[in-house]
Amino acid sequence: MSRDSFPQEVIQQLKWYVYRLIDPRNGETFYVGKGQGNRIFDHVKVKGVIGSGSGEVSDPKIARIKDIRAAGLEVSHVIHRHGLASSSVAEQVEAALIDAYPGLTNQQAGKGSRDYGCRHAEEIIAEFEAEEFEVKEPLMVITINNNYYDRNSVYDAVRSAWKVNPQRAQEHKLVLASREGIIFGAFRPDQPWIAATPANFPGLVGQWDQGRWGFNGKEAEEEVWNYYFRKRVPERYRKKGAQNPVKYCNPNDT
Repeated sequence: MSRDSFPQEVIQQLKWYVYRLIDPRNGETFYVGKGQGNRIFDHVKVKGVIGSGSGEVSDPKIARIKDIRAAGLEVSHVIHRHGLASSSVAEQVEAALIDAYPGLTNQQAGKGSRDYGCRHAEEIIAEFEAEEFEVKEPLMVITINNNYYDRNSVYDAVRSAWKVNPQRAQEHKLVLASREGIIFGAFRPDQPWIAATPANFPGLVGQWDQGRWGFNGKEAEEEVWNYYFRKRVPERYRKKGAQNPVKYCNPNDT
């Protein structure tokens, strides 16, 4: 019989901890989390996992757990680090592990990964040595960190699918693609922003839930492209811990 809780005396010693859920069929880590008490066991007890229903499951973590149980096996629970003094310390350990295990079913990146996450040493140097650009016209900076690896080009990575106000977006005629704070492309939308649906953006991997938008366009003029390319996003637009990948920038911002 599989374990679904810790003895109380163990809980008292664990404090905050960071854990991994592992698929016993191939030894693959498929989820990283943090918590206290019996948090590590909660995932196999949520609605949708328990029971014999075979309907489609939208949460990839739950779907993975159901597949493991359908094979007659149980999820392997591993405490990666315990005895942590606070939630904030656990968040840092959790974020580092999420960066270290690609292909996880986690639906959110680790806290702070956008600002302090995994990158090549040369990327770190480029980020801190690059000159900040001056905002010369109303523009949008869109962080493409995740899309960068899933799409065929910087243009495809930046043009969908974002939670924006399409009217406000239309007022900004230049879109800059940012990765780790450095600009990798500048584009001019050539029509109003449109709903991000598979029909409007065929062939692109993305999130198509209601309220996301995208654009079709072309590379900005050579002079504009060359000015922004490889420059750094100004510090005032890079609030640490900010989760929104879209930033609106205007010449008169202070």
